[in-house]
Amino acid sequence: MNRIVIKKIPRKILVIKPSSLGDIIHSLPFLYAIKETFPKAAVHWVVSKGLEGLLEDHPMVRRLVVINKDQWKNLRKVKETISEAKALFKELRDEEYDMVIDLQGLLRSGLIAQATRSPLRVGFKEAREGSNLFYTRKIKGGRDIHAVDRYLKIAKALGCDMEDMRFPMPLIKESEKVKKLRQEVGSYAVIVPGARWKTKRWLPERFGRTASRLGTKTIVVGGPSDSEIAGAIEKESGGKAISMAGKTDLKELISIIRNASYMISNDSGPMHIAAAFKIPVVAIFGPTNPVRTGPYGSSHKIVRSNIPCAPCYRKNCRSARCMEDISVEMVLEAVRSLEK
Repeated sequence: MNRIVIKKIPRKILVIKPSSLGDIIHSLPFLYAIKETFPKAAVHWVVSKGLEGLLEDHPMVRRLVVINKDQWKNLRKVKETISEAKALFKELRDEEYDMVIDLQGLLRSGLIAQATRSPLRVGFKEAREGSNLFYTRKIKGGRDIHAVDRYLKIAKALGCDMEDMRFPMPLIKESEKVKKLRQEVGSYAVIVPGARWKTKRWLPERFGRTASRLGTKTIVVGGPSDSEIAGAIEKESGGKAISMAGKTDLKELISIIRNASYMISNDSGPMHIAAAFKIPVVAIFGPTNPVRTGPYGSSHKIVRSNIPCAPCYRKNCRSARCMEDISVEMVLEAVRSLEK
């Protein structure tokens, strides 16, 4: 690995990692390493609208730069996007960052890095969409490596100490809603039935049957789009599961996960929140690779079917056998193994 020589201790650093939820969680050990190495540097962070709650009031982040990346994809709003981008680029240029690190590695993030005109712009060699053209230094991250370890390769290249790796999760005050829920439920597990890809979702009725056979109550979490499947799980569980899908904001979601005994989850963002809190996870994997995006750490259990076409990384599939072949008993056995 090429070591990046830091000629001047940075006073201001920009981290570009707008999304997704799980990816931002994966970036937190990088944040910790940077702040341990450059404690006096002010760290600014580019984050997508809707995910800023994860980093708001974080003691290691001086400022959040919130972008509406979904609007940037809307061709009907090209004029608004261009205007917003120009204002953003000028704002970032005026900050005079000593160091910019692009952990996202897409055209949009590369353009943001370039717009800062920072003398040191670092990203991955294999970054996509031509974004690596905008970096002054490129680090080989690799593909078959966990995202956390991939991001830490840049930290190591910057001379950061890798001895003490931590997830500096934000300190969030528990809302009255979550406090009341925990008092009513007592000890509980968390179920996460949602996922961005349809192919990554285990069947709701199987989640429900699993919940009905657990020795503890479960809280089903997710966004508004997960409300219907969460309701089906609640019904199938025979009163053992409580749906909170679509009923919490991001900070409340984090609070619920933080106090869980364990989690059963598809490959999803909340799964990584649990792993960051060292909450044991039974992770159900189909088309994606747990080596790259599984829950980080050794206390978790991966449940997957042994079919030759997985992982295929396909968002659409006629049969989705990789998920269909995973039985309720397989997941229950993984839960039982956590308790040994």
